[in-house]
Amino acid sequence: MLLVDTSVWSRAYCADADPADPLLDALRAHLVTGDVATTGLIYLELLRGFTRPSSRATIEKSFDSIPFFEPARPDFAAAADLAITCRRAGVQVATIDALIAQICIAHHLVLLTAGADFHHAARHVPLDVWTPR
Repeated sequence: MLLVDTSVWSRAYCADADPADPLLDALRAHLVTGDVATTGLIYLELLRGFTRPSSRATIEKSFDSIPFFEPARPDFAAAADLAITCRRAGVQVATIDALIAQICIAHHLVLLTAGADFHHAARHVPLDVWTPR
């Protein structure tokens, strides 16, 4: 199952999205099979980024059928450890991104993202980031 990051959802909701974008191809394919998940953090980032009421309504409707994976108390400590491990390796991971990565690790989800930081982090922690075949 894919956890789709804000960076990919933002591309999908843009009017000028590239139809040949491999990330969007992966998103579409997994939406058809029902293998897409999210978390409240990503939902919040999307709603915050698209301020028009029509865009907000579209996002809310789209997310009605997508399962949410939420962090448990141990995930916060594990996300801090993840960020520290990455920082020691020279990779800066934002707090929210560390928590998103930890949610993926804890629930065995593959992260679909356009964010290079996640790819860099995945070299140092057991984060599974989707890559095109």
